[in-house]
Amino acid sequence: MTFFPFDPETFRWEGVSQQAYKDDPGAARGMAWRGISRHTLVRGAFEVRYFEIAPGGFSSLEKHAHEHAVVCVRGRGTALVGSAVHELRPFALVRSGPWAAHRWVNVGDEPFGFLCTVEAQRDRPAPLDDAEWEALLADPLTAPFAH
Repeated sequence: MTFFPFDPETFRWEGVSQQAYKDDPGAARGMAWRGISRHTLVRGAFEVRYFEIAPGGFSSLEKHAHEHAVVCVRGRGTALVGSAVHELRPFALVRSGPWAAHRWVNVGDEPFGFLCTVEAQRDRPAPLDDAEWEALLADPLTAPFAH
C-alpha cells in the first residue's frame, strides 16, 4: 500500500511531483497548450493523473484511440468533447470516448483542476484533420476552442 497525504491549501499530494503537461507545446494546428501541469498519482495497469490549468490556460486540442474519464475537483472549466461543450465545476464528470476531439479550458480566475484516468498502455495524441477542423470552426458553440 502507498499513501500520499493531501494538502488542501496547496492542492498537492505529498511525494507526488509536478511535471510538465507535455514535452513540447506541439507545432501541429491546435496542439498548443498554455498554463497546465500534470501530477501522476497512480501508475500501474491504469493511471490516475491530476491536471491543473492556470487562469487563461488550456490543454491541447487532440484526439486518440484511448478513452478517459475526467472529474473536476477544483475551480471552473469548459470542456470540448466531440461536438459538445460542457461546463465543469467540482465533481462534474465527463467521458472522452475514442477519437473524440477534446480540449479543457480554465474559464475562472482560480486554478482549474481535474482528475483524469487513462490506460497505462495507450496511443499518442493526434491533431484534428482538416474536415474536423472545418466542422469545429463552422459551429459557433465549438469555434472558440479553435486556438
